[in-house]
Amino acid sequence: MVLCKSQKIKVNTGSWTGYLKLNESTSLPFEFSITKDATSKTGYSYTVINGDERITLINDYVENDSLRIDFPAFATKMIFKISNKSTLNGYWINPNKSSNYRIPCVLLKGYSKRFNNPKLFMSSTQSVNINGRWETTFEPGKDGAYKAVGLFKQFGNGLQGTFLTETGDFRYLDGNVVGDSIYLSCFDGSHAFLFTGKFYNNEITGKFYSGKHWQGNWSAVYNDSFEMRDPDSLTYLVKNDPITFKFKNLDRDYYTFPNPSDSNKVFIIQIMGTWCPNCMDESRYFKTLYDKYHSQGLEIISVCYESGNDEKQQLERIKTLQQRLNVSFTYLLGGSANKGLASQHFNMLNQIISFPTAIFIGKDGSVKKVHTGFNGPGTGKYYEEYTVETDSLIRSLLAE
Repeated sequence: MVLCKSQKIKVNTGSWTGYLKLNESTSLPFEFSITKDATSKTGYSYTVINGDERITLINDYVENDSLRIDFPAFATKMIFKISNKSTLNGYWINPNKSSNYRIPCVLLKGYSKRFNNPKLFMSSTQSVNINGRWETTFEPGKDGAYKAVGLFKQFGNGLQGTFLTETGDFRYLDGNVVGDSIYLSCFDGSHAFLFTGKFYNNEITGKFYSGKHWQGNWSAVYNDSFEMRDPDSLTYLVKNDPITFKFKNLDRDYYTFPNPSDSNKVFIIQIMGTWCPNCMDESRYFKTLYDKYHSQGLEIISVCYESGNDEKQQLERIKTLQQRLNVSFTYLLGGSANKGLASQHFNMLNQIISFPTAIFIGKDGSVKKVHTGFNGPGTGKYYEEYTVETDSLIRSLLAE
């Protein structure tokens, strides 16, 4: 049976559990919700849940007996066959990784715990408590090892948190502690993260999976005073040259910065990519700044470094993000998603080590601050402190 794109379907509403099959023995669970929605093409609304985060999917339709739904901020989608009202079988497809990157996914009606294998919860062993701040090392013992802050909130055997790194955070992780075992996961449409760990002798050691393409080790020790380096100190001017660049805009016309129309304005230059969840979080925050201060002279220019090498596809992804986030920034295409390329373009800085990187420029054209990475709302006080400081900075620059 071939169904048209406006075909209604019949599935059970309420809480569901999704499983992404990362390999033959490892699945990443996530919480999913389906509610009735008379305004949608299929008659339902679909939401991915990560802790306090809610991601409502868009562009739902049924074609050739398959349900397709898109993630709102990325060029990713989910496609399912409707086995019955309580089972959907299909794939998560992420073209930002490669043209054929897909991970098998099943959605099952019902939800109790994210890691709800009954065998995990049959043990009478009291669960350890890992609430607090943990000094974390990814890939310990290897040349590429790097530090992070593990921020965990435990309630019973429920667990939420994130990892704070020098280039951003791991967004909203949700999971459980069972006995001496730790389980956390996040699926936001761009990344699929799974953490497993064991607590022994006051240390956590475990595995970290990113989609089906990467896995590594991590370890952590409790350290309430551990901090990362100041994100305002990592990228800095090495030349006295002003910030200048020339890139294509969404109409493929060249935009040069600065230009005569830029005088007496404050600028944020956002170096980003549409494939990057931290960039999306930063864009949403910058939208609040833009809406608040644009009339007073704030401009935001987003220079995007995109996956692949097809310029048309890269520009389409940028246009889609702009529309879905409903932002009015000036968007430019920097090139392919490569920090080395971005460093060449912005060679007045020591280096670009992260997408996103934000450059704050005053009315006199000089750089006032460069901020590496972005700690989103999943980091709690770090996000709140940054928004307060940045709002204050913009107000002071506009008043000069």
